[in-house]
Amino acid sequence: MKAYTEKFQKLASDFLERQKEQSAPSDPDPLNLSGAMMEMTKYFAEHPEQIVEKQVNLWKDYMKLWQSTAKKMVGDQDVEPIVSPAKEDRRFKDKEWEENQIFDYIKQSYLLSSKWIENLVEENPQAESHEGQKLKFYARQFIDAMSPTNFAMTNPEVIRETIEKNGKNLLNGLENIAKDINPETGEFRIRMTDETAFELGKNVATTPGKVVYQNELIQLIQYEPLTETVYKTPVLITPPWINKFYILDLRPENSLIRWLVEKGYTVFVISWKNPDESMADLDFADYMTLGPLSALGAIEDATGEKSVNAIGYCIGGTLLACTLAFLGAKESIDRVKSATFLVTQVDFSESGELKLFVDDRQLAVMENLMEEKGYLDGSTMAQTFNMLRSNDLIWSFVINNYLLGRDPFPFDLLYWNSDSTRLTRACHSQYLREMYKENNLVKPGAFVLHDTPIDLANITIPTYIQAAQTDHICPWKSVYKATQQFSGERRFMLAGSGHIAGVVNPPAAKKYNHWVNTDTPENPDDWLAQAEDHPGSWWDDWHNWLKKRSGKKVDARVPGDGKLEIIEDAPGSYVKIRY
Repeated sequence: MKAYTEKFQKLASDFLERQKEQSAPSDPDPLNLSGAMMEMTKYFAEHPEQIVEKQVNLWKDYMKLWQSTAKKMVGDQDVEPIVSPAKEDRRFKDKEWEENQIFDYIKQSYLLSSKWIENLVEENPQAESHEGQKLKFYARQFIDAMSPTNFAMTNPEVIRETIEKNGKNLLNGLENIAKDINPETGEFRIRMTDETAFELGKNVATTPGKVVYQNELIQLIQYEPLTETVYKTPVLITPPWINKFYILDLRPENSLIRWLVEKGYTVFVISWKNPDESMADLDFADYMTLGPLSALGAIEDATGEKSVNAIGYCIGGTLLACTLAFLGAKESIDRVKSATFLVTQVDFSESGELKLFVDDRQLAVMENLMEEKGYLDGSTMAQTFNMLRSNDLIWSFVINNYLLGRDPFPFDLLYWNSDSTRLTRACHSQYLREMYKENNLVKPGAFVLHDTPIDLANITIPTYIQAAQTDHICPWKSVYKATQQFSGERRFMLAGSGHIAGVVNPPAAKKYNHWVNTDTPENPDDWLAQAEDHPGSWWDDWHNWLKKRSGKKVDARVPGDGKLEIIEDAPGSYVKIRY
């Protein structure tokens, strides 16, 4: 125990020394919350009867809770709870939260107080404004953080583990905290998985292929054929650069890339470089030029084909839409026969909770940070995404790693999630301002790339637009808006689950479901009301759509047989760059 004490005294001392070295923040309120707090306080000061009513109602609920708890303590087991967790809330799954009167009281007390706070921030005139929505979001972060499950003395599972292990779990938790602090920078990062259990090219990102082209921003991977013949038209995948491409190639059994290759497609994938300071000035136009436009030229050299079927995922899909509109303006859209958009937004008017991080004040703080470094740290963006589902992606790991003292479980998806990437200053600032803040992409000519006004109506080719029902990053109704922007034939499909599982859902898994409707009315609710519900994965529906636009079968193409020489084996070196 003495060794642990000395170790953590040193950690605390080093942390305080680093804090002294850091300058005070230029903005004491970088989240821009003070205005919303003041407005809410002012409103309830002017309407004291409302706050009194809320307090009285809370007091009444607590009295009911006391009475029900007292009945349980004298043996009455038929008492109905005053408040219950939401069906999807997994925090209180331990049986003690139901069977033990003390823990049941703690749980219900927390839920009542949480409900009171939520009502307080929701029931005021500014609740639906940008500032009001931001206040609700951070109120929920506070509520989640204060859950009794997050504290050793009020979590029955942790208490039970501590008794059984004689406190060793807590010592292991301290050791895990020490492991999660970077000794050089002092940065604290919660490990979500055993990162030593995975190696790119060995047990993740294993589909055989070769890097056949590269420039300062991308490597282009061509995958080796798994069939004797392939469709004539190659496939080009543009993944997001906020994370790495191998989310589409985790394991053979759930790899979208391998599945496409097995179906007889010649598959090319862009692997974005993890940028450093020297790449600070690369903007959206550079990502388009060095990314999909360069890839189109390389694919022609590799296969002799001038046209591809393009696929874009998330922000990679947004870039694909910009590229197609750019090609349309240049009368060159025939370079792409069809486009598939995976959970992609082009109209950001209803883009979900991520928009809460985009206002002038927060953007200024972020741009000052990026100005100093030339990029946004990948950990910053990862933390933002994790906050959208804090109970699942933050607090569950705090409990497992630090209170129960367990090592994180090896999980390929969480390994990928932890493998975050930097974002160049110019591109990220442009993306947030032009799209999230100003929504310029759906205003014809308002967004300009290489002196070319972008108009999404120039996308006249067939498009397959996929959304995910519970997506918290690209809400499905926001994705649906693309159906009203493109001019060509459109097929919209809604998949079950969220931003990742809604996309990476192989047919063999027989999970979730998907909805299809060939009509695309303006209102997404009208679309869903008339949509057909189909069990399982949407991949086969997409394959049936895609193969009709892929031409006849030709002899399989092997990387290196064309004009491009092989540079290295997939998954390449760019994807392995970590900071």
